[in-house]
Amino acid sequence: MNYWLAKSEPETYSWAMLVKEGKTAWTGVRNFAARNNLCAMAAGDPVFFYHSGGGKSVVGLARVAKAAYPDPTADEGDWSAVDLKPVKSLVQPVALAAIKADKILREMKLAKQSRLSVSPVTSEQFARLLELAKTRV
Repeated sequence: MNYWLAKSEPETYSWAMLVKEGKTAWTGVRNFAARNNLCAMAAGDPVFFYHSGGGKSVVGLARVAKAAYPDPTADEGDWSAVDLKPVKSLVQPVALAAIKADKILREMKLAKQSRLSVSPVTSEQFARLLELAKTRV
């Protein structure tokens, strides 16, 4: 099992929208590194949901419902999408400032490559994020 983090502007697509809809196709990724991460996702993998923009916090935990498939929103090129479904909201959101200040989390791609929309998370980082979020899976 691998662990991931997916980012979205809350004005574009929020955690609340995913919870309400129950499932979504994660489309529109147009960065090669992020696309490669989408392609590496497997059904069942946990995915932290991060609000970028004003919120800048990890707010929820989702799961990959369907592994990578061709992105239906792509007019050209080899782009991929996955389906995500919500698992649970975090009891306490984890802000980017807390991530950058934490000895374990400051090594996350999120802290080092802030523009990468889909990134891997190590098992140690996964456990630490859950601990800071006061959330059990």
